[in-house]
Amino acid sequence: MTKATVQGMDLRTLFEPRSIALIGATDKSPWSLNTYQNIKDSGFGGSVYLVNPTSPIVHGERTFDSIAGLPEVVDLIFVMVPTTVVLPTLRAAVECGVRSAVILTAGFGETGPAGQQMEDEIIDFARSSGLTVLGPNGNGFINAAENITPYGLPIGRPLIEGTVGFVLQSGALASSVLQFAQSRNVGVSFLTAMGNESLMSVTDVMNYLVDDPNTSVIALFLESVRDPVEFRRIALRALRAGKPIVALKIGRSVLGARAALAHTGALVGDNAVIDAAFEQMGVIRVRSLEDLITTAGLMASLGGGLPGPRIGVVTPSGGASEIIADRAEDEGLVLPGFSEETTVRLGEIVPAFATVQNPLDVTGYVVIDRTLMRRSLAVVAQDPNVDFAVLLSELPRVQAVDPSLTMTAYGESARNIRETAVPTVVLSTVLTDVTEYGRSVADATEFPHVVGGIEHGLTALGNAVRWSALRAAASATPEELDPFVAPVDFETEPTGIWTEYRSSELLSHNGIPVVPSSLVGSVEQAQERAAAYGYPVVLKAVADGLGHKSDIGGVRLDLRSADDVAEAYNSVLATLADAGATGAAALIQPQRPSNGLEMLVGVVRDPVWGLTLAVGLGGVWVEVLADAAIRVLPVSVADVRDAIESLRGIALLRGTRGSEPVDIDALATCVAEIGDFAYRLGDRLQALEINPLMVRGGECEALDALITWSETGSETEAVS
Repeated sequence: MTKATVQGMDLRTLFEPRSIALIGATDKSPWSLNTYQNIKDSGFGGSVYLVNPTSPIVHGERTFDSIAGLPEVVDLIFVMVPTTVVLPTLRAAVECGVRSAVILTAGFGETGPAGQQMEDEIIDFARSSGLTVLGPNGNGFINAAENITPYGLPIGRPLIEGTVGFVLQSGALASSVLQFAQSRNVGVSFLTAMGNESLMSVTDVMNYLVDDPNTSVIALFLESVRDPVEFRRIALRALRAGKPIVALKIGRSVLGARAALAHTGALVGDNAVIDAAFEQMGVIRVRSLEDLITTAGLMASLGGGLPGPRIGVVTPSGGASEIIADRAEDEGLVLPGFSEETTVRLGEIVPAFATVQNPLDVTGYVVIDRTLMRRSLAVVAQDPNVDFAVLLSELPRVQAVDPSLTMTAYGESARNIRETAVPTVVLSTVLTDVTEYGRSVADATEFPHVVGGIEHGLTALGNAVRWSALRAAASATPEELDPFVAPVDFETEPTGIWTEYRSSELLSHNGIPVVPSSLVGSVEQAQERAAAYGYPVVLKAVADGLGHKSDIGGVRLDLRSADDVAEAYNSVLATLADAGATGAAALIQPQRPSNGLEMLVGVVRDPVWGLTLAVGLGGVWVEVLADAAIRVLPVSVADVRDAIESLRGIALLRGTRGSEPVDIDALATCVAEIGDFAYRLGDRLQALEINPLMVRGGECEALDALITWSETGSETEAVS
């Protein structure tokens, strides 16, 4: 296994210790008793020591008065001492050769400046000494796959082991997550609550789990992403390794500098950026804890995703069939009609009063013919129009009068499911707990995982299909986009708002196609440049800090003579004078034909994910459709093409009512070049907007541009 490290330390020493010492163990603390009992109940094969300088017996076991007095150098210390004693405890541990620590103790950065100062001292010491620290203010971890559970809250028994690894930025939710996973028979390989993430972050644990052979799916509860670049790197590594990441990300970031670009800022919301970032990384975003656990459980049972969106459904209920049909449409899943051969074969199986269609309701006749469901499933799964099958079924909740009949029926059904031509997912009707008896039947018959309830189950199915598509796309693209591109050089540090002329010059000098422009300071200059371009022309207002020219009537179109130019120039300059504008002037541009399609391409800086690209229909369509696709920079041409293809207005680009279709490959290349250019502008860039980008066939040309710079470099920080 590849080593996952923090500060050069191997995380296996932390998460796979052979010896543990509980520091501050005491009968007075339920945290201490829970942790000790959890370790003992897990069947941990290593040594467990209790350290308490005043009580010779704790939890019925002998104690040691100090770390130095232990009979061996332990791999892990679990620290439960008062806040002020934590740092001296860590120092003593390191002096004895200890390399890993879990700090359960609270009262640090989460309490305010004084607590943060103590936490900073712990961070400084850990970094200088090479000590790996989980916490403080964390519950510890559960390594179920290795029977190692130094965890401060009660763990329900039996602990169902599986291949889902949970990483949570909430200790309070950890018990609920564990309880729900157990109730739905979702097996856990690993679980940890991160605490304050003083030294070790979510991404460090993710990195460990990507390499962990016991974990096939990673489930995250995120309040913030501290290192977006590292998160992206690890998420893409997991995607390429075939390990799905499912994430519940909560909270909204405050967007500071988007007001300068009203159109792009309105289109790029916080949730839209999170959705886009996760999609690019192959991370499945969910909206509830139930969906987090249900989706992770399904994908663990499948060993990944599902091969396509076309499903064939077999149920014993017409009402359930209708609910499934509605929810399938919500999730982008397709219920194709059965082939003629399938229809004929099913007609020979189901009762005469049943209707052969997808979803297939085999009716309540299943009470009489217990083979009806599995025989129908075998036929549906062979239909050439179906990518995977869904069987609506439940595990038994209580023991029947003759349990042998139950075992026989579930054993035959399990065998039938294993032999279907395409993957088959078993789905329960509602979200109920799997009972101990139901679990025993599943274990004895090797019955597959039952996904919990139609509502959350269809969400999980849609997520599994989408993940497979994301993984296929990732496999077809280069391993990594190089974020270390050559920066754009400036003679002086840029600042403030660059109006159209200056922005367009910068774009043009860096290879972005821009409509020709001339800056003029008199009527005569305006008329001269208009004549050189040829009529009709456009005249636009120029002034220091003027972002949106149309708001003050500063854009004059369809000027067809020298007199038109003179009138427009005088009018626009008068308006600027009345507004007290400085640096007043005008731009003259050739007017382009109106037979193209206007696009908007904008880049804004998100405080978490950095520079974010929006592409959508421009001009009046911005207001009408508010239709934009979002991607986090850097992007590939393939990324941009996928974004454009996802627009609701894609039909306009493909040509309607005889209009010329847009060359989407050429458009994607141009937009990707704009994104690359924006990325190269560096940390000072707050926003760049091209509106419109005129597109005719395979030709693209920026007709207006605006760039906003921050006063100082803008470091990307993770915020909630």
